Amino acid sequence: MSGVWVFNNGVLRLVENPRRKQLIHLPTDEVITSYAVLERKLLSLGWERYYDDPELLQFHKRSTIHLISLPKDFSKFKSIHMYDIVVKNRNEFEVRDI
Repeated sequence: MSGVWVFNNGVLRLVENPRRKQLIHLPTDEVITSYAVLERKLLSLGWERYYDDPELLQFHKRSTIHLISLPKDFSKFKSIHMYDIVVKNRNEFEVRDI
């Protein structure tokens, strides 16, 4: 088990993998720093915006059953969302530790 032990308000807990993650567009080696950048990359790969839920930013690829759902606020864009993008776009994106 790896991580960092944190003592806060009299409680000791293990924080797993405290490092932050970055989503990288592999063909350009560009860090995805905003949804505008991500949207341009996804649209170029055949993804389309899907406007079913006003609380989410969603993309659908017409030739598949895949749907990418992201929180509207980019500050809430977490590694689980990044890995979802990587799995649905093999050889296009990668998640790296900062």
